[in-house]
Amino acid sequence: MTTHTHDTSTVACQQLEHRLLEAWLELGNQFVDPREPLFDGDGAWLPLGAGQHGAASPAWTEQSLQRLRDECRALAAHNEFAINGHENRISYIVGAGHTYRATVRKGRTAPADLPAAVQTLLDDFIFDNRWHARQQEAVRRRDRDGEALLRLFTASDGATRVRFVEPDQLATPPVYAHDPAASLGVLADRDDVETVRGYFIDGELVAPDDLQHRKANVDANVKRGLPLFAPVRKNLRRAEKLLRNMSVVAEIQSAIALIRRHRAATRASVERFVSDTADLTAAEPAASRTSNFRVFGPGTILDAPGGIEYDFPAAALDAGKYVTVLQAELRAIAARLVMPEFMLTSDASNANYASTMVAEGPATRMFQRLQAEQIADDLDLLWRVVRRAAAAGRLPADALDAIEIQAAAPSLAVRDPLAEAQVARIQSASGILSPQTWSQRSGLDYDQEQANLAAHHGQQSTGKNE
Repeated sequence: MTTHTHDTSTVACQQLEHRLLEAWLELGNQFVDPREPLFDGDGAWLPLGAGQHGAASPAWTEQSLQRLRDECRALAAHNEFAINGHENRISYIVGAGHTYRATVRKGRTAPADLPAAVQTLLDDFIFDNRWHARQQEAVRRRDRDGEALLRLFTASDGATRVRFVEPDQLATPPVYAHDPAASLGVLADRDDVETVRGYFIDGELVAPDDLQHRKANVDANVKRGLPLFAPVRKNLRRAEKLLRNMSVVAEIQSAIALIRRHRAATRASVERFVSDTADLTAAEPAASRTSNFRVFGPGTILDAPGGIEYDFPAAALDAGKYVTVLQAELRAIAARLVMPEFMLTSDASNANYASTMVAEGPATRMFQRLQAEQIADDLDLLWRVVRRAAAAGRLPADALDAIEIQAAAPSLAVRDPLAEAQVARIQSASGILSPQTWSQRSGLDYDQEQANLAAHHGQQSTGKNE
């Protein structure tokens, strides 16, 4: 009987241990992601065999890119540092908007009214599509999603409308699932991935000329782009959490005015002391307790009886050591953007704008590169607009050969207006700078200014005659 009883108790203990282990694992899964071993800071590990086509062709899928975009979109919507980074890039790349001017191509001849006709087409396109605002959105989308998709729609009169396409609309239909040339929603030439044959938008194959795909942060032979903050998204989350935790801790510590320490006192004597010295007592029936309040006016002097000590926790609050850690995280993010730290934090206390945005500064060089990319993409799209207008008969066919479109972006380097005007005056007097280019550099419309001057002189002449 003894042996049987011992065996029964052993089995019961094992069953209890098994149940406790299951309960513990279930509890742990509620707080610890069971997939955590598959992550290493920057995201999930790639499966075995990934990247067999080389580093330029990583083993992405539409689903993994969607998750990455969703993550970076959340940062762009809610993380204050990410928002500041996006907005500053828009301000420096686009600014108040680029200017475009149609002129006769060097070495060609054209009818006198042809540049004006092309300029009118460009002006109408810019106005109808709110192009300056769309420029800003294109930069935001390209940085946030890793790509910006602009689809073109042309009316019978040759006018073109541009609309954005969401990245998740670009997906390979199931019928092409096993065709490597149609991966990631992009149908490419089987022998040249850079030669695109079409884009699958909501299951419809759209011709390359009807959609402009602006990719970012990938090589030319990669079909889809990567979000700007993909490498530093963990830093952005840590910076946000660190700032939140610093604020919460400071709030709690500063809310506790003082702590009384009763040496060698019982709980009952402490409660009685608090009740006797309270200025206000409030009963809380729902919680079955009573709260005591003591008011300390300005300049209050505390006389502590024997055995009582007063501590002031706010006096030991040192947020500076956490600020240093936060700054280190923000510098890592700023390094990814090739920006000075103050452009990300809006803290200009340790930076000099004039010394940062000089012509040879890294930030200026980076923004000049980004502006050049923006101008190349914009000109590509504007030439599509001109070609469609010519095909519809709105412009003569020779407009494509005789006309060129010049684009100018806002100045980046610190400017001395007087010095720039003097240099431009010398160049103009020397015959190497035209009034049109001078106006364009100044952000003015040359033709409009000439019309304004003619109207002004006409009014002066009328006044003199009267």
